Amino acid sequence: MGTPETSREPCPDRIMFDIGGAFGMGAVGGSAFHFLKGIYNSPKGERLIGGSQAVRMNAPRVGGSFAVWGGLFSTFDCTMVYIRQKEDPWNCIIASAATGGFLQMRQVLGTASRSTLLG
Repeated sequence: MGTPETSREPCPDRIMFDIGGAFGMGAVGGSAFHFLKGIYNSPKGERLIGGSQAVRMNAPRVGGSFAVWGGLFSTFDCTMVYIRQKEDPWNCIIASAATGGFLQMRQVLGTASRSTLLG
């Protein structure tokens, strides 16, 4: 149970790999969602242009949001591996709670603590 996972990159490289993967996932998913939303909300005859404009405006923002979440999660996960000196599911659990709390720090304490517990 305490054996290191050999299928993943070592920690400094893992963070950059996870940021890139999360950005790509967010950009692709955001593109599909906003393309369909742009098509639906555009007037007849301008649907393709409206869909592509919605993708250009919104997909990078969604990809960036996913990249921030993925980078924070990976950073907290690597920190937990360093502190605890083992890789187990508790690192991911603690990292997701810390990521949820960190992303909600701008809100009031109640919201941030709820987000930490849900993480």
